[in-house]
Amino acid sequence: MARDFVLTLSCPDRTGIVHHVSGLLFAHGCNIVDAQQFGDPESGRFFLRVHFDTPAAGRVDAVREAFAPLADAHAMDWRLHDARRRARLLVLVSRQGHCLNDLLFRTHSRQLRADIAAVASNHGDYAQLAGSYGVPYHHLPVDGDNRQAQEQAILDLVERERIDLVVLARYMQILSPALCDALAGRAINIHHSFLPSFKGAQPYHQAHARGVKIIGATAHYVTRDLDEGPIIEQDVAHVDHAMTPAALIRIGSDVESRVLARAVRLHVEHRILLNGHRTVVFR
Repeated sequence: MARDFVLTLSCPDRTGIVHHVSGLLFAHGCNIVDAQQFGDPESGRFFLRVHFDTPAAGRVDAVREAFAPLADAHAMDWRLHDARRRARLLVLVSRQGHCLNDLLFRTHSRQLRADIAAVASNHGDYAQLAGSYGVPYHHLPVDGDNRQAQEQAILDLVERERIDLVVLARYMQILSPALCDALAGRAINIHHSFLPSFKGAQPYHQAHARGVKIIGATAHYVTRDLDEGPIIEQDVAHVDHAMTPAALIRIGSDVESRVLARAVRLHVEHRILLNGHRTVVFR
């Protein structure tokens, strides 16, 4: 029975990379379903995503073994993923539940190739919502005295539930450098796009007071640099003078939910490659 896989790679740019990769796949009886590539003249690196299928599930082991020397010869950073495997998510949330609610529905309705294995929160507000989808809810209160223990509980969840991606769905806690490092490349955050303006509490009220004409959201990978990780996805909505702060919050919540869902989809479909502090996103 045929199985499909996704190969992603980046390496120093040079001629012949696509030829060598496609030739190797052909030699092992694989069929390329789609492929996308990008050569960055600034960094001098080449990026490739190849979606292919094999005539039998076991054939991919031979492909992986044969690919290793090719990857070494080209100094490739590469990954081979099972395209049909559903990623396992841990969603972190505080007291704003719009993004969590959206992700629960999208995963439950199979709009995302992912399953929410658990929800964790420093508050108990959304235990019933998660329970209505049959998702375990972990209440992990945090304060200045137990932060290290609370973050260790999050890491224990990641390990125990075999989590592929941690999603900060309006989780209003700053992660420690140690936790950021432990989750490097597998944690996504969402925030309003006013940054660096309107930091802190009630950003939409601050934006209303300044008379902004657009609002938006940014999804990015979590790093030690607060809200400055590699950007994955962004979007905006136009607003006007007649809208109240409550209207801005409502519109902003919708944008945040959409942007986060798109970022999660791009990650679990292996469409994002890191290019220094930036990302290459194959859509």
